[in-house]
Amino acid sequence: MTTTWTVVRVLRDRDAALHLAALVVSGFGTSALWLASGMWVKDLTGSDGLAALCMLALWAPSPAGPLLGTLADRVRRRPLLVGVDLFLAALLPALLTVDSPGGLWLLFTVLLGYGAASVVHEAARSALVAAAVDPALLGDFNGLRTAAVEGMKLVAPAAGAGLYVAYGGPSVALLDAMSFGCAALLYACLRVHESRPEPPTTGWRERTAEGARQVWARPRPRGLVLAAGTTMFFAGLNGALVYAVVDGLGHSPAFAGVLAAVQGAGSVVVGLASGPALRRLGERRFAAAGIVLTAVAVGLRAIPLDAVALACGAAIGLGLPCVLIAAFTAVQRETPGPSLGRAVATAGTLVFAPNAFGLAMGAGLVELVPHRTLLVLAGLALPVALVPLRQRAASASRTAARSSSDANPA
Repeated sequence: MTTTWTVVRVLRDRDAALHLAALVVSGFGTSALWLASGMWVKDLTGSDGLAALCMLALWAPSPAGPLLGTLADRVRRRPLLVGVDLFLAALLPALLTVDSPGGLWLLFTVLLGYGAASVVHEAARSALVAAAVDPALLGDFNGLRTAAVEGMKLVAPAAGAGLYVAYGGPSVALLDAMSFGCAALLYACLRVHESRPEPPTTGWRERTAEGARQVWARPRPRGLVLAAGTTMFFAGLNGALVYAVVDGLGHSPAFAGVLAAVQGAGSVVVGLASGPALRRLGERRFAAAGIVLTAVAVGLRAIPLDAVALACGAAIGLGLPCVLIAAFTAVQRETPGPSLGRAVATAGTLVFAPNAFGLAMGAGLVELVPHRTLLVLAGLALPVALVPLRQRAASASRTAARSSSDANPA
């Protein structure tokens, strides 16, 4: 009942509902393309490693988050969201020409551009939401956002896989382009009133560094962001093994869509429950529970049984969003509005850049080491992400004070 009431409270807000609708539409296209791009490369080359590089290309721009995030603090955020979505809608049709291994350079280039635009989009969206949504409901909104985006895995991967099998990869690219066009229209309908950002008084390096200072100087978001980044490293390693897992189960690459759908179902459940769970458990315990569940699921995924693979996918869908929701909610609540775009982008880099490294490592190791061995090792190592959550607040405050003193010597 509590979960239902908080969902209703969030959706009563017109701008919050439009945000979620835009995320659902664009998330559908993104989920469809994510799966289809890997299938596309797998069919053209037969390589699990090259297929995994599609996801790596999407995450690779994450390390540039602090720099890209400065854009979200330099312009009004609603027009920026509209512009980014229109850019992606115009970019994706370039994939219509990819029909042989020789065209893969274009696919990877487009995916890199897609990833860079997504970093800017996420920074602007998070900053705009923090200004438009009641701070007490940020956890609920972020949970609904997770449910909306991840929930697309219930239908989008299967739809993308079916469209790919019937008409090929270019058809999925066109679907994604249309989804971004629709999202741009929804963002254009927002009624958020934004003042023009103040002209910068410092150089771009100082402005970029400000986002890092905003995250690092606050003990609660810092610990959660570091825990999320560590978790996402192992999630990337796990994600790079998905086609090897599917091969080990004796299925075609399209079965990855089934696993993605099951994971999406888990994420929908935790997304809907995250607001009340955050209030009951607190951000650190909520994140810790998700880390433990993810670790167990990754390790058990080594068992070559369909039922186990499906159960582990659902468990990862339940566990992984917990630490992400907790981390970004803490950043949104504790960062001043004028710096929020850079802070969110910096947090995004600290959280998602390790995912890119994990994907790269997994893409290389899967060609050399049995994937079941890698899954067991990842599951055993993943609880190291709990370490940043154990740091006491007083100790964390002293660390922040020392960092501030070192960064600003007398």
